[in-house]
Amino acid sequence: MSLYHIIKKPVVTEKSQILEMRGVYTLTVDDRATKVDIRTAVERLYGVSVKKVNIINTRTKVRVNGKYGAQVKRKETTKAMVTLKAGERIQDFQKIVTK
Repeated sequence: MSLYHIIKKPVVTEKSQILEMRGVYTLTVDDRATKVDIRTAVERLYGVSVKKVNIINTRTKVRVNGKYGAQVKRKETTKAMVTLKAGERIQDFQKIVTK
């Protein structure tokens, strides 16, 4: 699997932006990616040292939508929370990944 296929996009929420200040970056990653794959992809693409990787699998959620109760499903996604070593940062993180 290519490095560019492992990391899909950054997760931009209030909570993820607060964690970025502490050196924890949140990414949406491929479902088949392992912690080792994510670590090597981040280290090679951004030139930083990764301390720890946590993976979160989100479930499919069904939501009732519309007047007659049409069901809408959200996709299952896999997120990775990557902690960098002290003092390291990824410059312009949202701009780099979304290009």
